[in-house]
Amino acid sequence: MDIRNATVFITGANRGLGLAFAREARRRGAAKVYAGMRNTSGFDEPGIVPVRIDVTDTASIAEAAKLAADTTLLINNAGIAALIDGPLAADVEAQSTRMFDTNYYGVVRVTQAFEQILAAQPHAAIINVLSDIVWLPRPYLTPYAASKAAAWSYTNQLRFHLHERGIQVLGLHVGFVDTDLTNGIDVPKASPEDVVRQTYDALAAGKSEVMADEGTAVLKSTLAAEIPGYITPPAGL
Repeated sequence: MDIRNATVFITGANRGLGLAFAREARRRGAAKVYAGMRNTSGFDEPGIVPVRIDVTDTASIAEAAKLAADTTLLINNAGIAALIDGPLAADVEAQSTRMFDTNYYGVVRVTQAFEQILAAQPHAAIINVLSDIVWLPRPYLTPYAASKAAAWSYTNQLRFHLHERGIQVLGLHVGFVDTDLTNGIDVPKASPEDVVRQTYDALAAGKSEVMADEGTAVLKSTLAAEIPGYITPPAGL
């Protein structure tokens, strides 16, 4: 699916990767871009329509879907993360509940609300923002990793389910991206603009997945190895 003349709805689009998706969609000639966010106050981007949506609140999701009923491309980008002491930390259950509510159930809720809208379009697609953390052991991100692994599994089921309806589903896998979400984490980070360009190019090429940085591509390539990257990460990751 090409972005030109598409109507795009992006969750978590007030900043970071979501805002980069919105700006690049406009640059590529999207007919309309909806920027979903919990608080629209002060948002002022030329050609981008702010829409209030909280992916943990079904009422706000329903209102957003009603307002953006001409959507042809849904981008499930909204997400949260937090650092913990490890998989046995006292707060692992509480943090996991919080992460799943946004990073997994949020994707499910928004997709359910927009599915009929997309199914009515001659050309439609969904992009789910995932993470290389599903293959990379990082104990301090255990709840986040589990929620993204669930979102990856959901994306695979969704792609298969929607294939016959002509709705393209693209999973974006990427490592750390240089946004507010990764502030304070001292690791190499991908440019959000570069990640977005690769993702839209993959969508236009009809792909089902995109590995948007070298580290993620290396990790994915190890999955069939005798010792895959989720057991022993490759050097440098």
